[in-house]
Amino acid sequence: MTAGSPAEGSAKPRGVSRTGVALAAVLLLLGPPAAAFDPRPGPSHAAQGTVEVLFSPHDDAEAALLRALRGARHSVHVQAFLFTSRTLAAALIEARARGVQVAVLADREQTMRGENSQIPLLAGAGIPVALEVRYAAAHNKIMLIDAEQAGGAVITGSYNFTYSARMRNAENVVILRGNPPVLRAYLDNWKRHRAEALPYTEALSAD
Repeated sequence: MTAGSPAEGSAKPRGVSRTGVALAAVLLLLGPPAAAFDPRPGPSHAAQGTVEVLFSPHDDAEAALLRALRGARHSVHVQAFLFTSRTLAAALIEARARGVQVAVLADREQTMRGENSQIPLLAGAGIPVALEVRYAAAHNKIMLIDAEQAGGAVITGSYNFTYSARMRNAENVVILRGNPPVLRAYLDNWKRHRAEALPYTEALSAD
């Protein structure tokens, strides 16, 4: 071996750089490729009906939700991440008392950790409640009013059903009325999540 020559076995493999190894590690950490998702656009629905928009805390979003709940005649489907509003909980209990079919889905972790969660109250009042356990966060904030009726409404947006969302946070609420295909899409998604969720009492004891 001549002076200055690298020692035997110390040569780096050709074609492999530290950057390449690092990139491969990052790709592995990222998990499955985007191709695992359906690349096709979601279904589109023709614009019809009316759209009401509210922005808290400037608008009283809770009052709009109360009007919708008090106007329900057949059914109310709820998906909640946080639900601490006593006023909205009372409106759901009142709706059930007058014969409206009310059903609630909620995030299990938020229900378990939230000191002021109204979900236990709703379950105790006889409203069917299921808790979502599949997702890192069941972050939907949705109410469906008379979802199988032509005049039904979808209520969605960033608004949690809480005092903070009403009075402290910058939130938005969108109320879509008179668009049966959109109502059907939201109801189908609600049912899909319900099929994955656990009944309230069972979810409380789940690991």
